[in-house]
Amino acid sequence: MQQITNRGNDSPLNVKSKSFAVRIVKMVKHLGKDWSISALFQQILRSATSVHANIRESEFAQSPSDFISKLSIALKEANETQGWLEILFESECVSEKAFESLYTDCDELISMLSASIKTAKRNNGLL
Repeated sequence: MQQITNRGNDSPLNVKSKSFAVRIVKMVKHLGKDWSISALFQQILRSATSVHANIRESEFAQSPSDFISKLSIALKEANETQGWLEILFESECVSEKAFESLYTDCDELISMLSASIKTAKRNNGLL
């Protein structure tokens, strides 16, 4: 597997979201030959990679509110990704093993994002 060496942010949230996005890209690449459901693949690809993109954007937030906003968008995208995973599994596009693994990873991201947002709000007097 080709991997870029660490270039700065190796926070657990950044590492986990990047790894998850890569897994989704590989899944779509592997399964994407079925054009009848290609729109679903594009949706999950967009939402899963958006999680990581918004986490990266939060690194250079202009204010605490901007930081919280970026992480909140990432949280919404992670929730959307879980919904697409459910649809792909229930329509028998992905195996139960793949579904469980990806769903668990996404659930962990949701927990990490929720905790980060709560901490940021508490630290900035927003709770």
